[in-house]
Amino acid sequence: MRQTPLYYYSSASGLVRSFAERLERPVFNLAEREHRASEADGPWVLLTPSYKTGNDSNDTIPEAVRRFLRSDVNRRRLVGVMGSGNRNFGRHYQMAAREIARRSGRPVLFEFELAGTPWDVAEGRAILEELDAALAAGALPVE
Repeated sequence: MRQTPLYYYSSASGLVRSFAERLERPVFNLAEREHRASEADGPWVLLTPSYKTGNDSNDTIPEAVRRFLRSDVNRRRLVGVMGSGNRNFGRHYQMAAREIARRSGRPVLFEFELAGTPWDVAEGRAILEELDAALAAGALPVE
C-alpha cells in the first residue's frame, strides 16, 4: 500500500522536521528549493507550522508553503493538513493549518504543539495509516 507522503516546512529550530521524520514515511522538506519547486506525484499531506505571534498584519503561513501551493497540481492532490503550533500564540495557535484547510476544503487531520510528544507521533502515524488505507480503497476522492 502506498504511504501518503508528507510535505513539510521546518524553520532552523527543526521542531517540525523532527516530528515529520518520526512519522516513518516519505517526507519532503519545503525549505529545500528542489522540493518547493516540485509537484507531488499523487495524494499528499501538508505539515505546516504557524508563526504568528499576535500581530494581525503578519501572515501565519510560511512563504515556502505558499510557493508549493501555487501549483494547481499540488493544490488538487492535497488530501489533508497537519499543524504544529505554539500555544503561546493564543488565538493564532494553528492558524496556518486551519487557514490552508479552510481555503482548500481539505481537513485538518491533526494538530500538535512544537515538536510533538511521543503520543502525538503515535497518533499522527495512526491517522496517516488510516488515510493510506482509505486512499487505497478508493474511499476518498483524489484530484
